[in-house]
Amino acid sequence: MANRLINETSPYLLQHAHNPVDWYAWGEEALSRARDEDRPILLSIGYSACHWCHVMERESFENEDIAVLMNDNFINIKVDREERPDLDAVYMEAVQMMTGSGGWPMTVFLTPEGRPYYGGTYFPPEDRGGMPGFPRLLAAASQAYHTNKGEIERVTRQLAEQMGRTGQMPRGFTPLTTEVMHNAYSQLATQFDHLNGGFGSAPKFPQPMTPEFLLRYNRHGFNARALEMVELTLQKMAYGGMYDQVGGGFHRYSTDAYWLVPHFEKMLYDNALLARLYLHAWQVTGKPLYRRVTEETLDYLLREMNDPAGGFYSAQDADSEGVEGKFFVWTPDELRPLLGDDADLVMAYYGVTERGNFEGANILNVPVPPEQFVGQRSVGEDDLSAAVQRARAILLDVREQRVHPLLDDKVLTSWNGLMLRAFAEAGAALGRADYLDAARRNADFLLAAMRDDNRRLLRTWRNGEAKLNGYLEDYACLADGLLALHEATLEPRWVQEAVSLAGQMVDLFWDDTVGGFYDTGKDHEELVIRPRDVFDNAQPCGGSVASDVLLRLGVVTGNDDFSSRGATPLRAMQQLLGRAPAATGHWLGALDFYVSLPREIVIVGMASDSATGALLNEVSQRFMPNRVLVGVSDPANPPLKDSPLLEQRDMQDGLPTAYVCENYACQLPVTDPAALAAQLAG
Repeated sequence: MANRLINETSPYLLQHAHNPVDWYAWGEEALSRARDEDRPILLSIGYSACHWCHVMERESFENEDIAVLMNDNFINIKVDREERPDLDAVYMEAVQMMTGSGGWPMTVFLTPEGRPYYGGTYFPPEDRGGMPGFPRLLAAASQAYHTNKGEIERVTRQLAEQMGRTGQMPRGFTPLTTEVMHNAYSQLATQFDHLNGGFGSAPKFPQPMTPEFLLRYNRHGFNARALEMVELTLQKMAYGGMYDQVGGGFHRYSTDAYWLVPHFEKMLYDNALLARLYLHAWQVTGKPLYRRVTEETLDYLLREMNDPAGGFYSAQDADSEGVEGKFFVWTPDELRPLLGDDADLVMAYYGVTERGNFEGANILNVPVPPEQFVGQRSVGEDDLSAAVQRARAILLDVREQRVHPLLDDKVLTSWNGLMLRAFAEAGAALGRADYLDAARRNADFLLAAMRDDNRRLLRTWRNGEAKLNGYLEDYACLADGLLALHEATLEPRWVQEAVSLAGQMVDLFWDDTVGGFYDTGKDHEELVIRPRDVFDNAQPCGGSVASDVLLRLGVVTGNDDFSSRGATPLRAMQQLLGRAPAATGHWLGALDFYVSLPREIVIVGMASDSATGALLNEVSQRFMPNRVLVGVSDPANPPLKDSPLLEQRDMQDGLPTAYVCENYACQLPVTDPAALAAQLAG
């Protein structure tokens, strides 16, 4: 028999809808019952692609005897961390403070008022490996609440006093300079793996915002080693097993230091950020590998992660048929009949052996780069490329017949904002009209489906139903993506919507007392603390994206309030940026924009005019992270009113015209793409 979760839209919650546990979703119904009955709350937080979340469900939440203990002693609440990042942030901090570590599944015991008094992550169904069995933990947590309320009150009071301090950065008054960037680079250089690329040791995460900062650092000419670090990392990832050599796109992270054996889930935000990173590396170097990985990743997302309505899905699971990675691995006996005459060559290229490299099977990877492989095998580069392309098409077709991993088909606004920017930038830089069309469809969908009747942005959508008030990251990432779409198409609607969202974002999330943004709006329910995450981890935090987009919109609009609110958090963060660059990569990009006097570009002309497109292409194909671009199709009706950037911007001699300004000085307007190229290269 189904429990209450059957009425939810989250695939993760729906996975638990037939557990014998009397689950609630987070809400007033569950909280009121806990208060009325004076019962503690068991809060379980996870997400659909989490392997150990599935394990704990099979072992404990589907166990009738354990479910009886849960139902008799607790109000049980299940939360999808991707839908409710606020709850995840609040209670993850509490678990880390109580235990010294955290992760998912997260298990937290709360008072009826929502205050945490004990927690942890995965618990086995019986005592194992030094961990208490879940039934024993349930009994102890229930007894402690009912028999030792004085101690519970002391613990929860102390936790409440300490929680939230990481987000309370002191106001900074020291001028922002490039010295912070130099300190950050020095820290990263000491952490870099010069053999395998990336930072630190196993497990190894892609951390795309860190290489993005290094590309910026290299562009200033500060240190050529910055680009070498980026290139080694990107090549090792692209040739490793963390990259899906058959279908494109990146798995979550590498379990080893060599990028070989991944945790096989695929997340939308990883692929959005990595597609942009490889695009930027191609813009810097012109190397075909980086363009290929960009396009294969975006093509994968269009093929497998795109809802017909226009949104992009959240994740694909690591498991299929209950086995991690089964969907993605191969044996020689499978490959030989499929590949025919190409089998020996392709299997050698992808490192396939009888022994395998993952539980008796093979994760396809490229142990020897193609330019070295052709020399070792006495095969031409064109012949190798053709054989690999034939093999990929065959294997992808065969793989499609396998049982697929679970698809988390909810659409999240912030992750889609990241994806929107990736498709917009790639469409413009690579001349891919299909990518621009996908970006437009995505933007149309988000602006139509992800707002309520009061135009309040919402967090999540699935099967036609959108719900939950959007967080700071939703507003910031969507505004960021819309601004990128305007720069890619010069269509006025997108920059207008970005400015509108930025204004709402300031109204809902800014707080003068902390000199920055909270993650939840002023209209949000009251939690134990009001969360404020300041770290860029797997994805940029809402605060860093908000600062970055406000700084750029401040230049575009001439709105000094945007510029001020974008810069203020940077002053508070600057010491942290130099000390912990791996956790503040997007903040470092915003800092770079602020201290670098951005290049301001205006293109006046109809977006449909090929001459306008030629000027736009000169801008789009270049890596210029510290620039803003505004298109004006009708000088008499500019897309933004009262913008100093757009004053007296007319076409010259009736031709589409580009204006380039920098450091408070403007160059002569030009109508010829070559002349614009010369200005941009100067």
